[in-house]
Amino acid sequence: MQIHRDDTVLIALKPFKKNEVVEGVRLLQDIPAGHKIALNNIAQGDHVIKYGASIGKARTAIRCGEHIHSHNLKTGLGTDEIYTYSGTPERLKTEQEIPQIQAYERANGDIGIRNDLWIVPLVGCVNGIAHSVARQFEGTETLPEGTQVTVLAHPFGCSQLGDDHINTRTILQNLVMHPNAGGVLVMGLGCENNTLKEFLDGLDMPDPSRLRCMIAQDTDNEFETAYRHLQDLAKNLKSDKRVPVGVNRLRVGLKCGGSDGFSGITANPLLGAFSDWLCSRGGTTVLTEVPEMFGAERILMARAENQSVFADIVSLINDFKQYFIDHNQPIYENPSPGNKDGGITTLEEKSLGCTQKAGTAIVTDVLRYQGRLTKSGLNLLEAPGNDGTAITSLAATGCHLVLFTTGRGNPLGTVIPTVKVASNSELADRKKHWIDFSAGALVQEDTDKDLVSNNFASYLMDVASGRKTLNEINRMQEIVIFKTGVTL
Repeated sequence: MQIHRDDTVLIALKPFKKNEVVEGVRLLQDIPAGHKIALNNIAQGDHVIKYGASIGKARTAIRCGEHIHSHNLKTGLGTDEIYTYSGTPERLKTEQEIPQIQAYERANGDIGIRNDLWIVPLVGCVNGIAHSVARQFEGTETLPEGTQVTVLAHPFGCSQLGDDHINTRTILQNLVMHPNAGGVLVMGLGCENNTLKEFLDGLDMPDPSRLRCMIAQDTDNEFETAYRHLQDLAKNLKSDKRVPVGVNRLRVGLKCGGSDGFSGITANPLLGAFSDWLCSRGGTTVLTEVPEMFGAERILMARAENQSVFADIVSLINDFKQYFIDHNQPIYENPSPGNKDGGITTLEEKSLGCTQKAGTAIVTDVLRYQGRLTKSGLNLLEAPGNDGTAITSLAATGCHLVLFTTGRGNPLGTVIPTVKVASNSELADRKKHWIDFSAGALVQEDTDKDLVSNNFASYLMDVASGRKTLNEINRMQEIVIFKTGVTL
């Protein structure tokens, strides 16, 4: 398959044997599925083109029909990049029709697509208490049908300094205020430096009646105290009902993990089409994984809403590069071993595939880590590519759900619905208990791509209206907080 007319590579849609002919090219080696085939002779040092852009330079001369991968392709990225503002881009056409979902309206006018009870530990020392109470309470008649009790367990909250301490406190504060939580119990130990007083001072709780707090060292029986708090919170949930709201109020995170050679062809473009669909109706999408923008950042910069947003994107990219430099690490130490097995060779190839998730919408805002969404449209969020950290940051910024594409397979989910989209049909068939939706059919010639996109949008509207994702059913609901500094 040739993705773009300017490409100098073909993508193997299935495994091929040496001497087979693929789109007029005779293969010089066996080619695994998802890997690249030279479409013509490429001289040493020449750019190799995929997605219509360079994915690196040839290490050696490459013959037509030869397998292209790490042995003969290297990154073409450098450390000093110059970026130039190119002007205001064309906006997506605004759609008049705004479909409705069924959601919970909150006291501050926000909406939630779940009505769960969350227990948020201030420090990792009380994770065990929180899990024990959650197991006792879930399944009781006190809870409304469909409500889950979820512990936002983490190992931090004490022995942290500076940015690490602030990251932990602020991410937890943002999650406590999340509209998918109908009630929240904040649980501290009592001697941690993430103190309850400091935590509450920075908290702008939309509805204080939905919040309870306790310190385990200050109560004779922490289990009984926590149980009573959950009972009080559950009473509030009893009166909550879903009501029709416009899809323009929905906020969706975009993520990929365990990518393969098909991710940038099927699953990621499917997310891009949905992002455009939602943004054109006034909704909000968020792209993160900043290191996986390296090499494709100019595509995003060219879509900056104005010069101020352009400058913010430049800072976002350069600051994350500096983070690598400050820790004496190579900026372009990517893709992962799993990515390479799946056919991805260089960071620019990975990034060009990764940014397919953002569709064609203009970038309306850039958020730093700990930031919360304030503008509709496509937003960029500062976070690393690490799966757990990225999906947690998407939840903390206010996304109602995350769309997570994967070609190799990944069961990870966070505390908001995490929709797993397979890039290939084999993975979807083999891991039915992980995968919510398959984009594999998009490489079949007889597939109606618009029908797949429409089915995907319809499925996501069902999820927003209460249909549980597999990460919710399997209780794979983790949070990971970005740690960068010293532990005492």
